[in-house]
Amino acid sequence: MSVRFDVTGHVARVTIDRPDRMNAVDAATEAELSRIWALVEASDDIRCVVLTGAGDRAFSAGADMKAGNGLSGLEYWAAANPDGFGGIALRQSLTVPVIARVNGLALGGGFEMVLGADIVIASSTARFGLPEAKVGRLPLDGGMVALQRLIPRNIAAGLMMTGRMMPADEAARLGLVNAVVPPDQLDAEVDAWVADILSCAPLSVAAIKDTIRATAHLDPQEARDLRRPALIAALQSEDSLEGVAAFREKRAPVWRGR
Repeated sequence: MSVRFDVTGHVARVTIDRPDRMNAVDAATEAELSRIWALVEASDDIRCVVLTGAGDRAFSAGADMKAGNGLSGLEYWAAANPDGFGGIALRQSLTVPVIARVNGLALGGGFEMVLGADIVIASSTARFGLPEAKVGRLPLDGGMVALQRLIPRNIAAGLMMTGRMMPADEAARLGLVNAVVPPDQLDAEVDAWVADILSCAPLSVAAIKDTIRATAHLDPQEARDLRRPALIAALQSEDSLEGVAAFREKRAPVWRGR
């Protein structure tokens, strides 16, 4: 199988397992990723996702150009996955937080998948880039529309118009990456972020993600007044009472996700 999927202790780990192809995504891998995201959305048990690539060379080198799909650039654009590259780059329906564990190169669609994550933890050896213009194509699956919304426009344009790669420390300086650590500390850093997410009420986390994703285009007053269903669910939940009770009783809360 080109993608490994494991769920343990409320955490789903999704690993693109094609290290010999630098974890490039072919049609079968894309289909498997989309199937996995649907499984995650349907699960009441999963509270966090860690997305990564196998090995230590690459998170993902993007589309597997050697596999080929027989489509022209225009045909590819017309048939594009509405959820973006890997079914995650532009996905709006996934309510749990996604951590991108970037263990090496994140190029093209690989970078687009990173842009679809909520938290990005990178090895100091990681590099990010959208080199599509170098082969006469475009970052159609999320790169052109997402990158300029996360970093200054001219920096985004420079990356896409030159195909240059950005080192992890620069990505962190620009706010694309939450933490950069040596390769041998990557798993420990990711696990620390996972533990912090699991310590929070799942419905609160879901409401925060939903609000961030749904209100970025609004001014603060409009965004605050938007009555999103996820927000209402969190405020009316049993967990909202449990959290306050646990604080007063000086104990750890027991989250039930309801």
